[in-house]
Amino acid sequence: MKLLKPSWVNHDDKPIFSVDIHPTGKRFATGGQGGDSGRVVVWNLNPVLFEAMEVDPNVPKMLCQMDNHLACVNCVRWSNGGKYLASGGDDRLVMVWGLSVAATATPGKHKAETWRCLATLRGHAGDVLDLAWSPLDKWLASCSVDNSIIIWNAEKFPEMVCVLNGHSGLVKGVAWDPVGKYLASQSDDKSLRVWKTADWAQEIVITEPFEECGGTTHVLRLSWSPDGQYVLSAHAMNGGGPTAQVVERDGWRCDKDFVGHRKAVTCARFNNNIFVKEGKKCCCAAVGSRDRALSIWLTSLKRPLVVVHDLFSDSVLDLSWSSDGLNLLACSSDGTVACIQFTNKEIGTPLTIEEKNAFYEKIYGKCLANESGGDLSANLLVECPEILLAREKQEAKKEAAKEDSMPKNDKSQVPKSLLSPSTVSSVTSSTPLRPMDRQIETRTSDGKRRITPVFIPLTQADANESLGSQPGGTENCFSTSSQSKSRIKVEVRDDIVIHPNVSNHAISMQQNNSRTSDKYVVNKACNTQYGPLSRLQLLPNNSASSDPVWETYLGTEDQLRSILDDMLGPSHCTSTPKKWQSTILGIKKHDLLEEMLALLVRQLRWQRMYAEYSDQLSEMKSMGTVVNGH
Repeated sequence: MKLLKPSWVNHDDKPIFSVDIHPTGKRFATGGQGGDSGRVVVWNLNPVLFEAMEVDPNVPKMLCQMDNHLACVNCVRWSNGGKYLASGGDDRLVMVWGLSVAATATPGKHKAETWRCLATLRGHAGDVLDLAWSPLDKWLASCSVDNSIIIWNAEKFPEMVCVLNGHSGLVKGVAWDPVGKYLASQSDDKSLRVWKTADWAQEIVITEPFEECGGTTHVLRLSWSPDGQYVLSAHAMNGGGPTAQVVERDGWRCDKDFVGHRKAVTCARFNNNIFVKEGKKCCCAAVGSRDRALSIWLTSLKRPLVVVHDLFSDSVLDLSWSSDGLNLLACSSDGTVACIQFTNKEIGTPLTIEEKNAFYEKIYGKCLANESGGDLSANLLVECPEILLAREKQEAKKEAAKEDSMPKNDKSQVPKSLLSPSTVSSVTSSTPLRPMDRQIETRTSDGKRRITPVFIPLTQADANESLGSQPGGTENCFSTSSQSKSRIKVEVRDDIVIHPNVSNHAISMQQNNSRTSDKYVVNKACNTQYGPLSRLQLLPNNSASSDPVWETYLGTEDQLRSILDDMLGPSHCTSTPKKWQSTILGIKKHDLLEEMLALLVRQLRWQRMYAEYSDQLSEMKSMGTVVNGH
């Protein structure tokens, strides 16, 4: 075992509240306090593990630094596929980051890689304390001091799946069952709750091990074992002493715990691998505490494998294992990060993917994560092979009955919704989407050409992800053009396209409203600098006599931003400098903007918008921006 503490991994002497290793083992992220905002930093892991790379000036250590959060970042978590990084903080926001396609190793302290915010998730009314991705990255769970847990649709950010309101205290930790059937959460209300992902109802509420606990920890990061058989909680008590409680999946029994820490346990993290040591299968877990110590446990041993005392000068707040299971990172509120390296001789030999699948099949009757095909069918898993076999036979009979009812001479004419999954895949694969071989060219009333876009399919090289590349690599990706002549024919039409008669603002047109099957349709249109734009908005459950309203948070924000952009000036809105009016009824728009910002600052939900537009207005004034004499 080796113990390393790289001094260059820091947030300028500010606290680090979270750490997480990328699934490829090449990067790791830290989250915490920055200069005057929250900070997320992506680091190169190789200089931490290898001394030769640490002293090599050509190997970047810091890959990217993001200071977009308005307040302290409490948690950072990589998705299981490694494509996304989620961060949550005291600004009540969850940000989802992605590696920019144009990322190159450009000179500079923070530009070895470029990570950009792909989505900002707003929904919590308080600080976000913990995050967790579901096993197949379909969902992202976030918990907050507002006593709630929000399940986000990771395939359609920022869509919410549901909000779990069961805790009566600050929710400080969430963890997914590796099988995909449960979500566990721990709160200051002295309870650990298990939720079913099939209907998001509570499976069990466990309170006995936590009755003597107080809310003395910043976080309560719990963890689920890789075999799905145990939940390892944070801060529990047994006989007046702090413990990490082990909750068994079978009957949710609480008769085991990890003892030895002198103060409350803040975080626990299971290794993602199942190990074999001395002929026995076991799991490995790390436990961090407020006593500044770190302990490593094997489920096959009654005592800890190793205990490291006084590892930090303050509480241990987060832990993360590498995908190979041999490296452990720990962070502390003292602003430092420690790395512990193990060998297979010390913790055991990890099972291969095939052996792990066989192990899952033996326990649950199915290869869970690998046979679900990305549809999370494992969420509805029946944990009994006999019941599962009976269900599969019943589904097979239904499919056979459907096939018998179909015309055998031509299945391609049957709607895909009536076909079995295997039939659908064969139909779609036999008729791949092909590019068009003809373009249509028309003329608008002002003489401009308009050419219909043509679908160009991606090649296999274009579809490859760049995340597997070496961090800070020096290879640049340039597009290439084909030298062969295009075979697409351009069909020129003499028809003149007439622009629709629309207003300069996005105003709902009441005269174009219609009602069909109790669904209210609103025709909205506007002129932009790129041309006219119109769309139909469907408002269900509205009568024709009622006025359309902004029913969503995002809709209200879009309308506010449109108004504020127009107040700032032509460089921020769709109007050109010649058409933009600097006054409204003789009042300067910038004066009106200041009054609007004074109202926004009073609303907590618009704090971020206030800060953004206030800074832009101040910058314009400091630069002496003059628009139309004002």
